[in-house]
Amino acid sequence: MKTLENILPKLVIAPGFVLGFAFIYGFMIWNGILSVTGSRMLPNYEEFVGLEQYVRLWEMDRWYIALKNLGIFSVLYVGGSMILGMALAIFLDQKIRAEGVLRTIYLYPMALSFIVTGTAWKWILNPSLGLEKLAHDFGWTSFSFDWLVQSETAIYCVVIAGIWQSAGFAMALSLAGLRGIDDSIIKAAQIDGASLPRIYWRIILPILRPVVFSTVLVLSHLSIKSFDLVMALTSGGPGYASDVPATFMYVMSFTRGQIGLGAASATMMLMFVAALVVPYLYSELRTKPHDR
Repeated sequence: MKTLENILPKLVIAPGFVLGFAFIYGFMIWNGILSVTGSRMLPNYEEFVGLEQYVRLWEMDRWYIALKNLGIFSVLYVGGSMILGMALAIFLDQKIRAEGVLRTIYLYPMALSFIVTGTAWKWILNPSLGLEKLAHDFGWTSFSFDWLVQSETAIYCVVIAGIWQSAGFAMALSLAGLRGIDDSIIKAAQIDGASLPRIYWRIILPILRPVVFSTVLVLSHLSIKSFDLVMALTSGGPGYASDVPATFMYVMSFTRGQIGLGAASATMMLMFVAALVVPYLYSELRTKPHDR
């Protein structure tokens, strides 16, 4: 009977584990295989080309634009979300009235999908529908906000929408970390004459380092997978001015009929994610001297 009790949970979990392993890691391996073939409209496993697709990828100006946009988006999106989220968390940590209502309002955008966020902000930033038209209707005819249709500024519209959605997530994690800090630490620092900003900068933020690091890791991961937000908001345009690697992969694989090239770009995206996740897992899971 005890043997059955020990085996039954494993039997229940096994199908999901096997399917998850097959669909996640199996498709990763399949994508890697496609990236070294000359596949175009359909997979062609007989035409082995080695690293030719990767060479083509790194020779394309569009790929470099996508990487540049990913860098701009990631830095501003992660940094903006962290700064705004931390500021909101500190504000709510002052035991203000209606804290629950404000916390819900700030966190609500995170409940939306990036598709909804992108569509909503596409309406808001559209010069003929959103902020610019509203300002003109109120008589401010000189007001202009056409970032969405300008090649140089379209990616920053994606940043604005991304920060709006994810700042609440950063706020929630930061607030949870703040609430876990003993108030006696703050009171002791105040008795020593430290001002509140100095307390947060020199004491609270260093204590929150694990929370900050985890939040940055999650947001960085989301920034690499920003396909749905970009497609809903700009579709990679004007032209391909706001392309990111995820949209580049989609266009090459399903619009241009270059499956092998798209698979190569997807493999590069996997490497970008691994570069973020693997060091974190190593630092968290490695055996420390005092744990032995």
